[in-house]
Amino acid sequence: MSTPVDGSVPISLVLHTKFCPRRTWLEANGEVTDTYQMQAGHQGHRRVDDPTSSRPHQLRQLAISDPALGIHGRADVAEPESDGSIHVVEYKTAPLRDVVAATPAHKVQLALQTMCLESAGHRVSRATVRFVDSRLSEEVPITDELRAQAVELVDETRQIIASPTAPAPLIDDARCSKCSHMPVCLPDEKQGVPVRRRINAKKPVGSVIHLTEQGSRCSVKTGRLIVKKRGEELGSVPLGRVDGVTVHGNVDVSSAAIRELSWHQKAVVWCSFSGRVYSWTQPASSPNGLSRSRQHELASDDFLSLAKQMIETKISNQRTLLRRNGDCPRPVEDLAILTQQVDAAISRNELFGIEGAAAKAYFSGFTSMLKHGAKNKYQFDFPGREGRGSIDPINVLLNYAYGMLTSECLRALVSIGLDPHIGVLHSSYRNKPALALDLMEEFRPTIADSAIISLLNRREFPLDGFVSNDLGTRLTKDGRRAVIEAVETRLSTEFNHPVYDYKVTWRRAIEVQARQVLALLEGSQERYFGVRVR
Repeated sequence: MSTPVDGSVPISLVLHTKFCPRRTWLEANGEVTDTYQMQAGHQGHRRVDDPTSSRPHQLRQLAISDPALGIHGRADVAEPESDGSIHVVEYKTAPLRDVVAATPAHKVQLALQTMCLESAGHRVSRATVRFVDSRLSEEVPITDELRAQAVELVDETRQIIASPTAPAPLIDDARCSKCSHMPVCLPDEKQGVPVRRRINAKKPVGSVIHLTEQGSRCSVKTGRLIVKKRGEELGSVPLGRVDGVTVHGNVDVSSAAIRELSWHQKAVVWCSFSGRVYSWTQPASSPNGLSRSRQHELASDDFLSLAKQMIETKISNQRTLLRRNGDCPRPVEDLAILTQQVDAAISRNELFGIEGAAAKAYFSGFTSMLKHGAKNKYQFDFPGREGRGSIDPINVLLNYAYGMLTSECLRALVSIGLDPHIGVLHSSYRNKPALALDLMEEFRPTIADSAIISLLNRREFPLDGFVSNDLGTRLTKDGRRAVIEAVETRLSTEFNHPVYDYKVTWRRAIEVQARQVLALLEGSQERYFGVRVR
């Protein structure tokens, strides 16, 4: 992560300013990505980034600075020339560019590196960009004009870093399509318009690992997560393919595994046997600190319009799901009326009242979405929606699915640096992750409810999936696995985003919505657009 140190500006941030001021602000606030471009750059720099590989004729990863200008950084390679001068070399990759040539940002970087070396008493004779993928080189003349431009960019970068608000995203700009920060910047999404171009900077797909075998232990060894029970290995997966870990019940996770996952910004979430979230990890190094502070400064009433959008989207999605799959016209009509009432609400309490009425109408027709085959096989009684502590099978299934959805929303919020406890609708006084509960509202029907309905209608839930005793009704190991598989299948399902008009998985959609909340906090977006299915 590139951040200012003691008032000195990293040269890498100045480069981003030349490319896009918003990219500078995102980097300075800790937003990192793992896109194809970033991976290609790291791979291309693998040897250059090792200072121990330096030789007398070639110094690698040389720390440089210019205290007068207030900048610091590293030079990839500094090669001493026969006349005592220095040849500075910067290694680059160009995985998404048709024309391999030094960009204006590359030239500014070499100019600043030259000025740093000169401030240390060295004479720089040449400056070169070498492209590792094509093995081509381009020498860059360090002119007075380029030096002046570089100094101006340093001043501009310092102003961007100091600003509490992110610069506006670029509008319909070709640079966005090849930017590694597209997944976190969301330039088109911030404006609420359909995305008309292909997004190349797509985050590689990993997996959320669910640990369900009671009494097992998860540890890390040689770059892999390994799960064992009584000495027998149950499975392993490379750390690079792990997006997060969810622990269900009595499963041990080693401190080394937690440390390694935290180092890679991957959250571990612990759940009870019933799916209730009770703990999670959060790395000490977290992005978007200013926006997180703004969460605490603003009262919940400041975000009433955001809460309205979340509830309106939820009720609309409940109505759509019931209209598509059920056979209860009256609740569908009631939900349509309640959707229209949301906009007139003037307080959170009034919103909760509308949401409660909508839930009553929706769940009154919930079992009508179950097919005859499912009803005949399971013969579940459904007394209506009940929260934690319920003993009927359908509520137990829903509660577990909602717990998994809470985990996903927590993971999305933690990854972008927001405080899950500071909500806009749910109260923070209840000592629950209020913002995660807010974020999941619009996804309850489309992810959790849909997954459970599909699981039952396909008759894939095992008949021995429950166990009942004096403590109530609980899922068995097989029942728990069936629910996890159903919800994970739904989270991995792609759909056409109704607002931005591109394909996205439901898991990615949760992150997009979380980033919309972040955009409202940082001031780069004026309103929230819910994921409303039709």
